Amino acid sequence: MPTVAVTGAGGFIGSWIVRILLDRGYQVRAAVRDPHDELKLAHLKQLPGAPDRLTIVKLDLSSSSAIEARVQGCDGVFHVACAMAAKLTRDPHAEIVQPIVDGTVNLMRACSSAGVTRVVLTSTIGTMYLDPSRGDSAPIDEQCWSSLEFMEETGEWYCLGKTLAESAAWQISMKSELDLVVINPSVTLGPVLQPWQNASSSHILRLINTKFERYLNRSQAYVDVRDVALAHVEAFERQGARGRYLCAESSLHRAELIDVLREVVPPEVAARLPSKMVTGGERAARFVISTEKIRRELGLKFRPLKECLKDSVESYRDKGLLVFPRASPALA
Repeated sequence: MPTVAVTGAGGFIGSWIVRILLDRGYQVRAAVRDPHDELKLAHLKQLPGAPDRLTIVKLDLSSSSAIEARVQGCDGVFHVACAMAAKLTRDPHAEIVQPIVDGTVNLMRACSSAGVTRVVLTSTIGTMYLDPSRGDSAPIDEQCWSSLEFMEETGEWYCLGKTLAESAAWQISMKSELDLVVINPSVTLGPVLQPWQNASSSHILRLINTKFERYLNRSQAYVDVRDVALAHVEAFERQGARGRYLCAESSLHRAELIDVLREVVPPEVAARLPSKMVTGGERAARFVISTEKIRRELGLKFRPLKECLKDSVESYRDKGLLVFPRASPALA
């Protein structure tokens, strides 16, 4: 089987990609910031196939030459890691946007020099939907790009960085022989393999662990992490995979998300979930998403959100991430 590298291998999405790759017999290089951090890597070492086919290596996204040494001899690279400052001050361009772009550019250049066949890049739906000129009824699909000006104005720094990084990756791919496929996941939920709370899981954990009075008037698209990971592996294995793939199961208003969550948590928790919106008036419109391409070309069959949330809650319990609710005036 081929040898592949996974950046950000110890994280939420990266861990699931590693698991699927090991299940399929790949030799996997898990590229992480600190290969000696047992707390963040023990779960990878416990995966079936890890003792024989998993190698953990240090990754420095600030150096193209350092990356090249790690991906040399790899048939494919899954770039999941996102280089950002751990502690933010007052310069989001320097601490969020530029590190994301530079890390991706360095990775792409290193893979090109090392003779890697294909890179599968983890992007985000945030590179697609942040465009005020797009009407609520217009579908979000692979042709959509977020507005750079709008993201600047609204302070969507992470999405701005990911949009610029994805654009730069496409430019490098077009100028070289490096094949690139991009997965654009929506808010990613589902069971965790790592023993800590990641950003997207906190979306649900905050609802469960904190007693909110009201929820925000907001709609978002959701997807199961297992489907996101599978999409990455299928994007590498299928020769006909091309371009971008929007990866989302459904779009829901926050009220609808809470209604589904009520069905999968214990009654005492369900009773504490917020039942009122922060403001009156009409609900924010759902996103209209088109996932025809990923279903057709990668064969994705998405898990329903209810199954995703049920498995999420069970995994949070297993990892000790559920705590006794506390009252909070903040909004959910």
